[in-house]
Amino acid sequence: MHGSSAVNTPTFSTRNILMFLIPSLLGILLFMAPVSHEGGITIPVAIFSKLILSTLGEQSGLVVSLVIICSAVISALAFIAKPKWITSNAFLKNLFIVSPVWFSVRLLGAVFVCLSYFAVGPEMISGGATGGFIFTDLLPTLLAVFLFAGLFLPLLTNFGLLEMFGAMLSRVMRPLFGLPGRSAVDCATSWLGDGSVAILMSSKQYEQGYYTEREAAVVGTTFSAVSISFSLVVIAQVGLEHMFVPFYLTVCLAGFVAAVVVPRLPPLSWKKDTLANGEEKTSHDAELPAGESVLRYGFSMAVKRASTITSLRAVFKEGLQNALDMLFGVLPIVMAIGTLALIIAEYTSVFAILGAPFVPLLELLHIHEAAAASETMVVGLADMFIPAVLAADINSEMTRFVVAVMSVSQLIYMSEVGALLLGSKIPIKLWEMVAIFLLRTLVTLPVIAGVAHLIF
Repeated sequence: MHGSSAVNTPTFSTRNILMFLIPSLLGILLFMAPVSHEGGITIPVAIFSKLILSTLGEQSGLVVSLVIICSAVISALAFIAKPKWITSNAFLKNLFIVSPVWFSVRLLGAVFVCLSYFAVGPEMISGGATGGFIFTDLLPTLLAVFLFAGLFLPLLTNFGLLEMFGAMLSRVMRPLFGLPGRSAVDCATSWLGDGSVAILMSSKQYEQGYYTEREAAVVGTTFSAVSISFSLVVIAQVGLEHMFVPFYLTVCLAGFVAAVVVPRLPPLSWKKDTLANGEEKTSHDAELPAGESVLRYGFSMAVKRASTITSLRAVFKEGLQNALDMLFGVLPIVMAIGTLALIIAEYTSVFAILGAPFVPLLELLHIHEAAAASETMVVGLADMFIPAVLAADINSEMTRFVVAVMSVSQLIYMSEVGALLLGSKIPIKLWEMVAIFLLRTLVTLPVIAGVAHLIF
């Protein structure tokens, strides 16, 4: 016993304890502390993001356009000329030398953003319901979130907080969801703040070797939940603001059931338990040593992690690279794929046809106006807000409630989360996302309908 305490003593220096406590508490405050702001609940990072947006004002569209166009131009330069200043820098090489498919997506994003910024070209592309919506409503918000979240994310990931949570929550997360305890931080961050932050976080955890391929895919598609603030927008759209509490509790229940069931089914269950570098993960979670309390062990693991930080400048540099990675790598994908998804939703009957098989299921569950509701079941794949817009015309309050909860519980919508996942390092393909979206719909619908019958 004496030998093991001798090993632990150096890690408990005041410097290392403070190196764990101060950045971690700051991270919790920024990403996870719920604060009341303008009549709603949000997190400080979201408030700072809004502050950036209000400061930029009308110029936010110009900044977004410049970022996406620069991404396409530099990628083209890297693709054709491969200049030394890109190829000799590991970060720039990784960011701008991409596969032909992603290069094409970046070019498409640049074309769409030019048409939307100047409001020229076909209405189908730059209109307010398609490219115009992505450009004016979504991208400026993502720009601000990525900037702040990217810079400050190392406060959550690098100073021991995840090790602390990992030890404390592994006994809950592992049996229930087959995930490491540290993934609970991703969940809390997205529930209180922003799902895009959780995807960025999961992607970094995968790259750094903390998540396996399966764990990263499960966390990215299952726990990047919709924030409380956006849920308020959805329930207001269907005219049921007075029912926010039962609505959000139903979202949590449906999300919990989906998180337990969906990862145990293909395609998520087919994912390998290998790390980003191709190696097998040696142990699931650090085993709790005999006679050690969970809290003390978690604290010692956290301080040990904090003791590896030798340069705050390196941590700041990593935060800056996180932000640039998201801005130049992901914004063009959201513009391209989000616009295409909304064009399909607005100008074709693809989603109405795909929703038709849900009519018998909705009738079986005694949901009123099943035909109208069925159109909203699959359209959420394009964008989470479209089902609520379509449902506003449905007479039955119960049906509007079901559609609102369903649109938030489906989680994978291509205008943001889907595009973010495709743009991240998380190993997940487009067809897998569609399959997971449909599975989530089928698994959560009976739960949501059951609660709706109890309420109405």
